[in-house]
Amino acid sequence: MRPRRPVALALLAAVWAAAACGAQRGPGEQDGALAPSPVKAYDINPLPRDKVKDGGTLRWGLVDFPTQWNRNHVDGDGNAVEAVTDALMPRTFRSDERGRPSLDTDYVTNARITATSPRQVITYSINPKARWSDGKPITWNDFAAQWKAMSGRDHDYRVDAAIAYENIQSVARGSSDREVVVTLAQPFNEWQSLFTPLYPSATNATPAAFNSDWINRIPVTAGPFRVERLDAKGRTVTLARDPAWWGNRPKLDRMVFRTVRPDQMVRAFTKGDVDVFEVGPSPDDYARVREAWDAVVRQAAGTQYRQFTLNGESPVLSDVRVRQAVAAALDRRALMQADLKGLGWPTVTLDNHFLMNSQYGYQANAREIGGYDPALAGRLLDQAGWKMSGKARTKNGKPLTLRFVVPDGIPPSLAEAQAAGRMLQRVGVRTEVRKVSFNDFFGKYLIPGDFDLAAFAYPSTPYPVSGSFDVYADGERGKGDDVEWYSNLGRSGSKQIDQAMYRAGSLLDPARVPGLLNDADRLVWKEVNVLPLYQCPQGVVVRSALANIGAGGFYDLRYEDIGYAS
Repeated sequence: MRPRRPVALALLAAVWAAAACGAQRGPGEQDGALAPSPVKAYDINPLPRDKVKDGGTLRWGLVDFPTQWNRNHVDGDGNAVEAVTDALMPRTFRSDERGRPSLDTDYVTNARITATSPRQVITYSINPKARWSDGKPITWNDFAAQWKAMSGRDHDYRVDAAIAYENIQSVARGSSDREVVVTLAQPFNEWQSLFTPLYPSATNATPAAFNSDWINRIPVTAGPFRVERLDAKGRTVTLARDPAWWGNRPKLDRMVFRTVRPDQMVRAFTKGDVDVFEVGPSPDDYARVREAWDAVVRQAAGTQYRQFTLNGESPVLSDVRVRQAVAAALDRRALMQADLKGLGWPTVTLDNHFLMNSQYGYQANAREIGGYDPALAGRLLDQAGWKMSGKARTKNGKPLTLRFVVPDGIPPSLAEAQAAGRMLQRVGVRTEVRKVSFNDFFGKYLIPGDFDLAAFAYPSTPYPVSGSFDVYADGERGKGDDVEWYSNLGRSGSKQIDQAMYRAGSLLDPARVPGLLNDADRLVWKEVNVLPLYQCPQGVVVRSALANIGAGGFYDLRYEDIGYAS
């Protein structure tokens, strides 16, 4: 696996800077071997299908309207695209609320590792009923074309990420067109992440088709719903029940996705123009929503985490002891309480870089580095040669000053940085809070490394190694002192961390994988390129009678089961 450059990070910052092949199981089904989540993993009002009415229209509010509907394209990696296409496009696996994948038998009736030597081989059996909306069957050709497009070999394909696909050696026809044989170059235990979503071979046949065929249109689908109308000018997408769907008949007749300005969303809900929307992490928004008629806020642990990134190439943070001291000087619980005040969410810090609080295998590994310990911070700074002089730490006559870069126009981010500055001042570390243009935050400051501290939200997925590898991978050494860090914005790492991540991602014994992930996490804690704060809560406003929809967290909604309780 090779690290990739950051994608869609600005979108994540926009949302959260505002607040600073397992066995199949049903949603909420208890697993005796699974430790309970310390936070609510999902909140969707789960009801069996026979308790949900047939018929009705659901109006879903979106805060932005995409132009690119190919989710595998770099410009299609957004929440709105996902919300719409999850009702339309095939997948091989789906996740439960604890991040455990299980086979989606509507599309793939079997998927298994059929060889491990000399190469890992995965064999997929495609559901014989599975067809595209143009009548063509879903076959091995669709898998092969997606691999070639996503492999990273042809840079004219503007792919979201090549990780996982670049590890595929070949995709071949099996005993029939409905059997797919995938051979991997290296062992990979998160192979369930591949081919979700799956796009038709025509989309992936050429870079031009991949990049352009899904702009302002969704030409082909294969889901419980079909596109009835896509109105780019009116910024709405209307989906209707697809009579050709071979799975469970959708409960709803239609879903209408419409774009509404965030400050108008509550009003749109009250007027009946919207029945469901995601509410941002704003206490004022929560308060207004709770006063709206027939509104219920469903809240659960989301799929992003708030964190501080520490720049390991910064002259003042290049010493790992200083980075560790900064981590020990920050009261993460207090920062979380301030960030999420008024949201009614429990104060549970995130003590893992790879696994979220609600995720299967989570273990707290912060120990003394992530614990609030100003005395330890002082000792580490003393060891690094930063001695107290009056109320400030100095070295060679220079004070220890950190540049904390924040996007302008987002008051909670500024308040968070100022609170962190007060905590660091207690151990003699000064901070300069620098407000920069929101549009320049990543491109001109974080990616080039022109900062010491920065805060934003990273995404998390049910596939922690492939989802996080690039954030913690060591840099690639070039000529002279040049180092390419790709998506590791903290600009520090080690071969030991890389090796630990490789081990965690390549072992094919699923029972041992969480232990290896936690081994890697303990190494990352010592490096301190990222200081996790908390798993961001997700709040979704819905009509009280709606079932099987809300704050899903890692749970992949079944759109055919969404509807109104009978």
